[in-house]
Amino acid sequence: MPHKPLVWLPACHRHLDLSDPGGYTVLADRYAAAVCELGMQPVLFPMAGANDVKDLLPLVDGVLLTGSPSNVEASHFGAKALDTDLLDPRRDALTMALVRTAIAEGTPLFGVCRGLQEINVALGGSLYQRVHTEQGFMDHREPEAAELEAQFAERHEVLLAPGSAFEQWARGPRALVNSLHGQGIRKLAEGLAAEAHAPDGLVEGVRVTRASAFAYGVQWHPEWRHAANPFYQRTLEAFAQACREHSRRRSV
Repeated sequence: MPHKPLVWLPACHRHLDLSDPGGYTVLADRYAAAVCELGMQPVLFPMAGANDVKDLLPLVDGVLLTGSPSNVEASHFGAKALDTDLLDPRRDALTMALVRTAIAEGTPLFGVCRGLQEINVALGGSLYQRVHTEQGFMDHREPEAAELEAQFAERHEVLLAPGSAFEQWARGPRALVNSLHGQGIRKLAEGLAAEAHAPDGLVEGVRVTRASAFAYGVQWHPEWRHAANPFYQRTLEAFAQACREHSRRRSV
């Protein structure tokens, strides 16, 4: 019998307990739950590093790069990290390699929020470290003191490229999305096509142009209440379908 497609969710790493110097492996449940609700199985490789990607990637049918409170460390795009940044160097080291290898090997890849930024940086792009301080840009951060429902509420439109998959998933040229990020794409990496933009012009959705399989990234969070949002649901279903196709090829 065919197995459920396996989706690799790279974990984050935190020091949640000052008495435990070893730290913790962390994953927000909503990403794993969305994968399960799409008929797939999330998998973690908690101690995986860049050198493990070649061995582990053939075991899975897709990669979902999740959002995170941490930022991509600025040295990866030639800048200096801000003093206030929450960083995760272990995740950076893994995902920089994972993005490049998944694209090269034709493994379906979907980046959400930090995951979009990881795709851009891994392919040679750069980021604004504080979008809200840049002239001409709106504040894309969530209201910190609000309940989760308010934080993940739809905040602004995105303008979708004509003929793009985003336009197809939205069933039109515009869609409302949530917004919970401080960083954003400054220089778009070579090999990425910007296919969704916020009203202030910030790139919010990309396609990897040279990928042989599904390879997209979004700045919003489609995993949140996706079943109640047709645009989010169709986006995730497209990723799931690509993972199922990859699973069938792996089973031959």
